[in-house]
Amino acid sequence: MPLGAHMSIAGGVFNAPLHGHKVGCDVVQMFTKSSNQWKAKELTDEEVEQFFKNQKDTGVKVVCGHNSYLINIASPDKDLFEKSYESLAIEYERCRTLKIPSLVMHPGSHVGSGEDAGMKKIAVALNRLLESLPDNKTVICLETTAGQGTNLGWRFEQLAAIMEMVEDKGRVGVCFDTCHVFAAGYPLADRNEYEKTMKEFHRIIGLKKIRVMHFNDSLKPLGSRVDRHEHIGKGKLGLEPFRHILNDKRLTRVPKILETPKGDDLKEDIENLAILRSLIEAREAAAYIAPVEPEMAESLTTTENQQ
Repeated sequence: MPLGAHMSIAGGVFNAPLHGHKVGCDVVQMFTKSSNQWKAKELTDEEVEQFFKNQKDTGVKVVCGHNSYLINIASPDKDLFEKSYESLAIEYERCRTLKIPSLVMHPGSHVGSGEDAGMKKIAVALNRLLESLPDNKTVICLETTAGQGTNLGWRFEQLAAIMEMVEDKGRVGVCFDTCHVFAAGYPLADRNEYEKTMKEFHRIIGLKKIRVMHFNDSLKPLGSRVDRHEHIGKGKLGLEPFRHILNDKRLTRVPKILETPKGDDLKEDIENLAILRSLIEAREAAAYIAPVEPEMAESLTTTENQQ
């Protein structure tokens, strides 16, 4: 059960596994460069070598990068679109250099141009990127969003529509964020609600497309469309959604990453990881093992073989 948290790269990308090791992470997510800048210094051979060494020494694997919040490839503004595209390309290539398997990104905001126009812009950018870098095998994971303002990706149908327009479908996946999905209006707490939501996701997108999960409780209620993360079990989601996911055998191998608030000593990560691990039940006595339909079972087998 790969559990972890987003870790800082202050001082160098090679520090992320070390921070993760301190708090007991199996896996971590990190920015590949400063999240507040468009460009970045090239990674040195020494930095890359140290990055790989720290992963090996600690046993903590960096399973995904997260791109800069400045990026908006759905923007109708030509200059912002090009700056966003160039920054995304830099981060995508840094993932290849660091052998990070997935790059999580918020789909973008249409800023008044309309949902269809925004989704087409995202697909155009992704097609351009993937075609220009055919040897980069990092999977770009479109993150489910809460739907604030004109942000896209808060409905499963929007993500499916973008992914359908991407030609190289093998290099595009989904990051399932619990807070965002809940805030977007999909219930997760009750077991039947959880099963219904996951069944809808599978019907529209497919569970095999979930490459990463973000584990965040929500400060705001169901359907609020407001993105505010809270510590596990202390928000409007409560503990049950996390119990369902952690004991859902279809999602066992998917890395699960905390993005909850924390201080410099990272004690909150230690506490949240302990809570999550306490919810994992022995497989033979699991309270919830979702029924696997034939179509879903095939998706599972494909995913496990890829991993």
